[in-house]
Amino acid sequence: MHRRILTALLTLSVAGCATTKPAEAPPEAAPATPPQTQTPAQDPEAFRDRPPTPGKPPELVLPTFEQAKLDNGLTVIVSTRKELPLVLAGISFAAGVSQEPAAKLGVADLAYRMLLEGAGKRDTVALDNAFADLGVSPMMTVDPDGAFVGARVLTTNVDAAMGLLADVVLRPTFDAKAFERRKKQQLGELVRRMGDPNFLAQQAYYQAVFGPNHPYGHTSGGTPKTVEALTLADAKNFYVKNTGPRAAALIMTGDVTLQQAVEWGKKYFGGWKGGAVAPKPPPAPPAPPRQQVYVVPKPGLEQTVVLVGRPGLAAGHPDEYPLELATTVFGGFFGSRLNMNIREDKGYSYGANAHLGTRLGVGPLTAYAAVRRDVTGPALNEFIQELAGIKSNPITEKELAAAREGLIRAFPGGFETMEGLGLSASQLFTQHRPMDEFKRTVEGLESASAAEVQRVAESYLDPAHMQVVLVGDPLVIQEQVTPLNLGKLTLVETPASGSPASK
Repeated sequence: MHRRILTALLTLSVAGCATTKPAEAPPEAAPATPPQTQTPAQDPEAFRDRPPTPGKPPELVLPTFEQAKLDNGLTVIVSTRKELPLVLAGISFAAGVSQEPAAKLGVADLAYRMLLEGAGKRDTVALDNAFADLGVSPMMTVDPDGAFVGARVLTTNVDAAMGLLADVVLRPTFDAKAFERRKKQQLGELVRRMGDPNFLAQQAYYQAVFGPNHPYGHTSGGTPKTVEALTLADAKNFYVKNTGPRAAALIMTGDVTLQQAVEWGKKYFGGWKGGAVAPKPPPAPPAPPRQQVYVVPKPGLEQTVVLVGRPGLAAGHPDEYPLELATTVFGGFFGSRLNMNIREDKGYSYGANAHLGTRLGVGPLTAYAAVRRDVTGPALNEFIQELAGIKSNPITEKELAAAREGLIRAFPGGFETMEGLGLSASQLFTQHRPMDEFKRTVEGLESASAAEVQRVAESYLDPAHMQVVLVGDPLVIQEQVTPLNLGKLTLVETPASGSPASK
């Protein structure tokens, strides 16, 4: 006990003798740190919820078309574009496929294409070489309301090209051997087309919508039976009867002025004579309620081609612009109701679309898709439901704005080339439209009200008046479409043989 006390005292004594540092002032208290607010982690994918802000759209520039008329009645239409030393020169004819006699279908194509099978003192090869010497290949189009033949050349070669064009139009040879060769080519093309389900659908569709005896009730090119019976005299007579200066227009676009075009017109076409005049519009077909579903049988076909439509409008009708907008909302672009349903939602097809085909007369209003055959019935039902939905689910301002912008912004695409300008000018002539038609169209699309668009949509897109054409496996169609009660299933005979289509 004593030892423990003594040891403790010694320890304290030693500690007291140790060197010590002076006492330091206690440190100042650090300022209180405010509580940290934890920033939530940002979602690296959040930018996908906000589409990029579009830049200012470019100014819409439409081409200008000018018109004059020669003493012999030939119309001259020009659209000047000076950026490049190029000119498209051509002749637009006012008579097309719709002017063919019922017993001579295909004669319009054959007659017009014979123009490039020899002209003046040149046979087919020599004429082709003469164009090739100018560095060009002539173009030819034939459609329901007319035809066009022409070529795009350098400005320095316009005079030479006009000389060739005058031979083609005024002095075609209609050589017998060339005719037989061209006729065989047309028959071969028809045989190929008869194996295409889309072409078969188009043939049956025009007959269903317009009637087999209407000028628009058939496709171009004729049928194997009618073309086989055509003679050289048929082709020549069609051309002579339907062409002349009062039924044609000289079209020139590019590095050319109206004054220059008139001078070339007088030089090469001033002596053209002929009594033909531009035809009147075909009569408007009726649009009766649907009573049948037309079926072109193709056993074993993996897809079913679906065409739904009716007569629409003639070019220049007051309802044209609002109906164009309504048709676009329904099926005219990728985000349309029909495509988002058939393709994006249901996955029945790679795509579905709708189109208003205005012509000189009343053209077709058409919706189309090629769908998997195992969903033929459901897909057709969605067509009908979307048409009915136009009334029960009115077109929204957002849909209308998208359709309006899409149609207007796509306009310049048709005028990118000299050929595009030329065909646009030809369309003005064959459809009897004013030279400011495209400006009017843009203004009409911009000014069409939501009420107008809804009115024409309900009137023209009524499913009860839409004809239905199906190309596909007849057993599948019968099983899936019959329960829809859309009308009696009626087999369509193919023009190739006068019998139902076969695989």
